[in-house]
This record gives sequence, C-alpha cells and structure tokens, in this order.
Amino acid sequence: MRVVLDTNVLVSALIKAGKPRELILKIARKNVQVVLSKGILEEFIDVTDDPKIRKYIHGDDRMVFLKVVGSIASLVEVKSRFKVVGEDPADDVVLRTAHDGGAGYIVSGDRHLLSLKKFRGIKIVTVGQMLGIL
Repeated sequence: MRVVLDTNVLVSALIKAGKPRELILKIARKNVQVVLSKGILEEFIDVTDDPKIRKYIHGDDRMVFLKVVGSIASLVEVKSRFKVVGEDPADDVVLRTAHDGGAGYIVSGDRHLLSLKKFRGIKIVTVGQMLGIL
C-alpha cells in the first residue's frame, strides 16, 4: 500500500500527540509506503519554520521526525502539471505526488482535497479514516 501524507498531517504529527502521530507509528509498523515529493517536503520545511509553529517544536525534533518519516517513505519526482484545486492551487502538489507516485490513498485534513473524495482512482481520506483502513 502506498500513501501520500499531506503537509498538514505531517506537521500535526510532529508538534503534538494524537491521531496524526498515531498514524505515522502505525504506518511504520505495517507494510505501508509513504510517498513524498520535493514539493511536499519544501512545504513542510516552510510551515515548520514559521514562528507560530516553531514554538511547538523542541530542539532537534524536526530532524528526528524527518529521519523517521524518511525511513518509511519513498521520494518521487513529480512530472505531472495538471491543475485541479482552483481554490488552493498549492494543494495540487499533493494530487500530483499521489498520481506520479502510484499511491492508493491521500491522507489530509484539507477541506479542498477531502471534498474531492477520490482523484483518478486515489482515495482521499482523513487521518481517522486511514487509521480505520489500516
């Protein structure tokens, strides 16, 4: 199983205990491959550099987190250029990553993505739904 985790899921898993962190731990224990792209990683770094978020990150937690995620992830080169999410074009990188990376699921808390429910055969689900699937 191949899964793309949206940046909001990754950031939530980093800064607090809860379902997103539980999902990362469950993925690490199961035969699940996280699919990431340069665009998702760049957005993660940008978001976690924001002072509003940074205050929740202690010491080297971000680097440790990235090493853990990196151990269960494959990095794909995104070649697709389609545009789907008119309300928030930045969300298209998640769809492109999933499409080009052969993912079966996108896990997100973003309403623009969740409202699609499915994209080119890829199911778009919440963290809670993905925990149930696993």
